[in-house]
Amino acid sequence: MSARTGPALPQRIHGPAGRAVQDPAGPGAREFPGVDPAWSRVVVAPDAEGTPRRWHLLDTGAGDASGTDGGVRPTLLCVHGNPTWSYLWRRVLEQAPEGWRVVAVDQLGMGWSERPDRPRTLPQRIADLSALTETLGLTGPVAVAVHDWGGPVGLGWALRHRHQLAGLVLTNTAVHQPTTSAPPAVIRLARSPGLLAQVCRRTPLFVRATTALSVPPLPAEVRRAFAAPYATPGRRAAVADFVADIPFEPDHPSRPALDAVAEDLRTLGVVPALMVWGPRDPVFGQRYLDDLLTRLPHADVQRWTGASHLVLEDRPASVPVIWDWLAERVGTAAADGAGRPSGPGVDVPRVPVRVDVSRPGATAVAELGGTGRQVTFGQLAERVEEVAAALADGGVRPGDRVAVLVPPGIDLTTVVYALWRVGAVVVVADAGLGLGRLGAALRSAGPRHVVGIGRALALARATRVPGRRWRVEPGGEELDRLAARGREVGPTVLADLGGPPGDADGAVLFTSGATGPPKGVVYTRDQLGAQVALLRDTFDLAPGQGLVAAFAPFALYGPALGLRSAVPDMDVTAPHTLTAPALADAVAAVGADAVFASPAALRNVVSTADRLTAGQRAALAGPRLVLSAGAPVPVDLLHRVRELLPSAATHTPYGMTEVLPVATLDPTELAPGAASGAGVCVGRPVHGVDVAVAPLDAHGVPADELATTPGTVGEIVVRGPHVKDRYDRLWATQQATALPAGWHRTGDVGRLDGDGRLWVEGRLAHVVLTADGPVPPYPVEDRLRDVPGLADVAVVGVGPAGVQQVVVVVVPVGRGGRRARLTGAPGGPDRLAPPEVRDAVRDRAGVPVAAVLVRDWLPVDVRHASKVDRTALAAWADDVLHSPAGPAGPAALVRRALRPRAPRTRSR
Repeated sequence: MSARTGPALPQRIHGPAGRAVQDPAGPGAREFPGVDPAWSRVVVAPDAEGTPRRWHLLDTGAGDASGTDGGVRPTLLCVHGNPTWSYLWRRVLEQAPEGWRVVAVDQLGMGWSERPDRPRTLPQRIADLSALTETLGLTGPVAVAVHDWGGPVGLGWALRHRHQLAGLVLTNTAVHQPTTSAPPAVIRLARSPGLLAQVCRRTPLFVRATTALSVPPLPAEVRRAFAAPYATPGRRAAVADFVADIPFEPDHPSRPALDAVAEDLRTLGVVPALMVWGPRDPVFGQRYLDDLLTRLPHADVQRWTGASHLVLEDRPASVPVIWDWLAERVGTAAADGAGRPSGPGVDVPRVPVRVDVSRPGATAVAELGGTGRQVTFGQLAERVEEVAAALADGGVRPGDRVAVLVPPGIDLTTVVYALWRVGAVVVVADAGLGLGRLGAALRSAGPRHVVGIGRALALARATRVPGRRWRVEPGGEELDRLAARGREVGPTVLADLGGPPGDADGAVLFTSGATGPPKGVVYTRDQLGAQVALLRDTFDLAPGQGLVAAFAPFALYGPALGLRSAVPDMDVTAPHTLTAPALADAVAAVGADAVFASPAALRNVVSTADRLTAGQRAALAGPRLVLSAGAPVPVDLLHRVRELLPSAATHTPYGMTEVLPVATLDPTELAPGAASGAGVCVGRPVHGVDVAVAPLDAHGVPADELATTPGTVGEIVVRGPHVKDRYDRLWATQQATALPAGWHRTGDVGRLDGDGRLWVEGRLAHVVLTADGPVPPYPVEDRLRDVPGLADVAVVGVGPAGVQQVVVVVVPVGRGGRRARLTGAPGGPDRLAPPEVRDAVRDRAGVPVAAVLVRDWLPVDVRHASKVDRTALAAWADDVLHSPAGPAGPAALVRRALRPRAPRTRSR
């Protein structure tokens, strides 16, 4: 067969219904942004019926004399959808690594390929593509990348050529319409008989609408490039044909072929697969990603929050992710990175995530806040079995993701342990994230079921969270009915499910979103068990003890450890609402030995201590341990906590959603002045956990190699048996944070000292990148906490990275604290610290300080109400300094220009 570049353009001949027959193939002399003209070629290959057709390709192998790869090197075959063309894959070709060939086709009737005189159906298109690749001689390993309705075509080709199939890359596509939802409204509208020809063929509306979906908007020249092959009704005929060929109806001619592709995908379980997704796509949104994952459950996923239909356009970073994934999963040097080393020679204990029934008559969970309900371990275990049987009978299966939106207490504990009993994956997101981010987080996890109270289910519907709804009101009849149903069906339904393996997913937990959108963190059942065991062993927790958890998720671990558990009477989405009387009542209810609360919660406990009765004060003398985590905890606050709980040690375990605990310490036992200007000491790593740092260079970039040399400042890197399995549907993020394999890069900056203790100096994202090198914020803040008259202080960077200036934001005593409202204009003299404060700050900071600004409060995260939102604070400081009335604004510059200059003196 022949192949040529830049062909002569034959005269157009019009066929039936205005279709363009023998239309010119190839773009001719046209050039498009991002496309190397050397890639463009026209190949003659037979179609499904054997008729020779002219195909236009973008092909990095176009310069080969033969036009074939000889079976030597791997090929990435890229198949576009409707109404795009091979231009969609231009960045993939541009970034192709050495040794790979990329072939991006224009499907027949589309792009710059030949316009047949009849519509092509799905089975024809699959056969057309097979004939083309045979002509191209693609006999070596082939990975297939698809988009939109190129998905069924490319996947149909993959199923026919599985003997040479090396991998799959799926971007916003589908092979099946879920019966639980209607087809996309955009496609239904375009496909209606009255609009199909008008929208898709006679006018360019459908073509233009596709590129209009992008977020952010595409440049005009790129939009024109996408639309260029579809300039006339004749050239748009296949656009309408493609829409008409979508087999929504059961008797549609292409329905059997689509059904076959959908079902046969399940047979590709050994083929590496990556799904790159834009969840804002109004056509192929989250539900189609979820459906594909039921067919290819082993697939890796990179989900780009905010991206839409043309995900490669919305997130150009998708392209290096694709090539990194191909190198990792398909390349000759591929490594699965699945190992999770726990440290040499360490025996890893695990606690099964089930109710401990060694003390069946003891109280397991006590509810505070008016209900007064309590349940024993025996009652809880029985209830869990009954509800689990009912859930299984109702369709919940091992591996199903189930979002749980139930307030802390007996019902939440019952539901979670029942789901674990079934083998389901519990999806938990903090209600404090806010409605929008909560909905986005849950949608990203793609739950099959949602269990929640009525109000939460309404919010789930409003935020388009998928899944079957199960209503459970606190203390209501719903769980009673489920339990009764479970007794009817009996334990056989659970026995039939079998026990899930330890490496099966157990939970998806979401980060607080303090440094970006909340990320889903996946734990296997073994990793959950290892985390529970480490908490038990590190803090000497034993069956029969009591636990008060002002951070609700930790109350869920109580039943597995045989602990009496209680959540205080408080708003669990607002930790600062915990009062001293509420804490005392919870301690008394379960005879608590241990208390877990965030710094914000402890701060309010201390400030409301004057409300305690004599009996409540006596109750607070009982606990032997107070744990506080989520943000640095001031030592003076812990001293005040110990005055209220005189028998308690005050530990501040260091960790994060991805791994907790990492290290622990009672800061009140540090020598006076030991931590001054040194950051936050979080203690020595707990048993079974390894800690190292990735040293920072002069630009604040962590090294690939790890170090344990005392005093070396770098990104903190952790290894242990309870480190998360992966970030959920964020393959690129997981790869970037799992270096070396089995370790987790925390995003925190710190160092180890000569005694093996870990010191945290701030978040990597918050390090100030000055011309003199990186400046972590915590050590500077530590040196400033003793400045008279300051209630709080934070350090941020203003300016471009590499020449950022250190700006100190202070909260004076009496100005309201972290929860007060900000008063005053963004700029102006009331935002500048008075001279005596400014001078004191600069004297003690230890680094050059460009400005000292005043606020009434510091913005904090929603989960613990303790982490300073330094990104928001830096933006505020930048606005202040560059506002017209600010010290760097136009008015200030004029004042400086008119100010008399002091005479210069030569320094010695």
